[in-house]
Amino acid sequence: MSKIGNIKIEDYNYNLPDNQIAKYPLPKRDMSKLLFQVGGEITEHRFTELPALLPTNSLLIFNITKVVNARLIFKKSTGATIEIFCLEPIEPVNDFQLAYQQKSPVVWKCLIGNAKRWKSGMLELEFTINEKKVILYAKKVEQLSEGYLVEFSWSNDQITFSEIIINSGMVPIPPYLNRKAEESDKKRYQTIYAEHEGSVAAPTAGLHFTDEIISRLKKNGTQTDEVTLHVGAGTFKPVVSSTISNHEMHTEKVLVSIETLIHIKQKLGDPIIPVGTTSMRTLESLYWMALKLKNGSKEFVVEQWDPYELNEEMEFSAKDAISFLIRYLKENNLAELKGETRLLIAPGYSFKFATGLITNFHQPKSTLLLLVSALIGESWKSAYDYALSNNFRFLSYGDSCLFLP
Repeated sequence: MSKIGNIKIEDYNYNLPDNQIAKYPLPKRDMSKLLFQVGGEITEHRFTELPALLPTNSLLIFNITKVVNARLIFKKSTGATIEIFCLEPIEPVNDFQLAYQQKSPVVWKCLIGNAKRWKSGMLELEFTINEKKVILYAKKVEQLSEGYLVEFSWSNDQITFSEIIINSGMVPIPPYLNRKAEESDKKRYQTIYAEHEGSVAAPTAGLHFTDEIISRLKKNGTQTDEVTLHVGAGTFKPVVSSTISNHEMHTEKVLVSIETLIHIKQKLGDPIIPVGTTSMRTLESLYWMALKLKNGSKEFVVEQWDPYELNEEMEFSAKDAISFLIRYLKENNLAELKGETRLLIAPGYSFKFATGLITNFHQPKSTLLLLVSALIGESWKSAYDYALSNNFRFLSYGDSCLFLP
């Protein structure tokens, strides 16, 4: 990991007053402020101006993951509240798209709030679907190093797990909002283009987009495409070690179609701008997946230190990588790339595809702030200073940035 691991996280700290954390979204998605920084120069705009600010012939990459109602609140007969936070499917399938279509029973990896009050036994949660009573049962199967395996079963074997959590679960809004999820969050903590169920946190840079903005982008000649990265709970995990060498990135599932790969290849040389850090990490992971497959790997997997430890071949360009992936999928009769990434993008990282970024303002001492700094260098400090001094709203429901190095 070379010098990257020695990066001190304290260098990515700043003072974020509580009153600048947006507790609720604005009434209209696209009325948020937009900080535009190009080559270190900062100007202030509204998000509605985005189409006019983007470089000509840009390609925007959206993450079309969908936030699921991953928080389930059970009440024990003793009165104790147990919260089960569904992270990822384990049995009978570990593929997100298939997991939500499963009938009873299923096993998921979960976090459990107030776990010490649930020693054993079955938890029950009663609710209705189409005016019919359903009972959801939860049984603790095994404790893991990070979380638990929980078996869910339910009283109506015609109902899918997707229907169960839509009707009984709560939206997993970020913990730093310090409030309970409300009915409005079901719509507003979701991008308008969300498609594939699987995230426990929204790709928040996309929350500002409206149908009108997307229509205007297309009229301006800006092209769009989509990838999927299912955002895990690790997105809120702060870096607690003094240097990033001891920070462990969580594994997140990614999905990219062969059509998207072909489109990216066609747009190499034009500005390619991910919408959000999740789109950025998915896009950049493609290069390392290709390099590893070329060197004998059999899986689409990127580890967090791969870019800093692999012997990157100078003659293996971004175009070579995309071409390799397209050829690999065709040869193996695959319509899409299904993989996993733990990619850590930190200062010193060499970008392969991304030439800019649309993003929100991130928490102090977070890996997301490291990613921003990797793209625009030390000028992240002047951007954040400007935003703090000019009443920008921060974090998930906050304002937006367009960074062009």
